[in-house]
Amino acid sequence: MTLETLAKDIAASADAEAKAIIKKAKDEAKEIISEAESRAEGIHSEANSRAEREVEKIAREVVASARQTNQKEVLIARRKALDITHDAVKEQLADPGFKGRASMLKSMMSKAGKMAGADYIVRPVEVDRKALDGLSGKRKLGESVEGIGGFILEAPDGSVSYDMRFDTLLESAWNDSLASVNSILFD
Repeated sequence: MTLETLAKDIAASADAEAKAIIKKAKDEAKEIISEAESRAEGIHSEANSRAEREVEKIAREVVASARQTNQKEVLIARRKALDITHDAVKEQLADPGFKGRASMLKSMMSKAGKMAGADYIVRPVEVDRKALDGLSGKRKLGESVEGIGGFILEAPDGSVSYDMRFDTLLESAWNDSLASVNSILFD
């Protein structure tokens, strides 16, 4: 073997070895790229899945919040309607020309006669003083009290009193009838 042949063999062997190393490196690079792409796909898929879950959660929260806001607005509107109705009834009772006022006072004075003795003092709301003067019988009229109508029946020593003012009776009747009023207005 000559030196030239030996050099060619070594060069060919080195070339073959280099080609094998390059091929092995390319194969490893392809494997690394494939593995990286697979990992990236997994990360992308997991991120999409997490994002979808988050979107669903936010959507549920937004819907629940909107429902709650709507319910609150409905309750506020109902409350306003109840307040307007209450105020309208109160305004009607406060009107000195209210039809039926005299019969209400007469009925209340009759009830007062059954509840308390003739020595009780009638403390009228000023607007009803004149009407109650004629209905009080032997009872004395005392100082006026605040209110939209009616009177307070008070023992001579002040130890017992019966509040028969329209304001008080309205509040009591309103509270007792609130469920019915709600039903009439909103059902």
